[in-house]
Amino acid sequence: MSRDFELEPGVRPGADLPQNATLRRLSKSLNWINRQMLRLSMVALVLTSVVLTYSVLTRYLFKVPTDWQDEASVFMLVGAIFLCTAYVQAQRGHVGIEALAALLPAGVNRVRRIIVDCASTLFCGFFCWKSWTLFYEAWSEGQTTSSSFAPPLWIPYGLMAVGMTLLALQLLLQSTIELTGADSQEKPK
Repeated sequence: MSRDFELEPGVRPGADLPQNATLRRLSKSLNWINRQMLRLSMVALVLTSVVLTYSVLTRYLFKVPTDWQDEASVFMLVGAIFLCTAYVQAQRGHVGIEALAALLPAGVNRVRRIIVDCASTLFCGFFCWKSWTLFYEAWSEGQTTSSSFAPPLWIPYGLMAVGMTLLALQLLLQSTIELTGADSQEKPK
């Protein structure tokens, strides 16, 4: 299955929004937030390339050290990666075994997808909790990196925590929709 870049993700590729009004509102809200995080991440990637290009040029041409550029670039890349995970999940764009899905009957494949989504939700929920505890520790203890630039560590931990929160919410929404069958259309009798 080919995954094209879109700024308007659905709950699943090719699926309509859920029929349940509450889940539909939650889905639309989360999709809007995911698009904003995607846009922010795009800007971060462009800025990272500018910072790294600047660093290379100033080091090579002027022999001027730049001790801040590595950490600034890493922080922006961490943010871009983690903030986009929920968007990618909304597209079902994470790495998966497509061959298995194609071989299984529809009912078995639905059960497989529910089990994977629920297990992923639990794992990402735990990761989310740990990310927030790391953020809190870095914030309350004033932790910084060990470089001469010494930016605060709450920045990457905060980006990681927000990204994992969005991913856990996206997975929870998808799991809820799958478990309740809220995305199925009413069939005429």
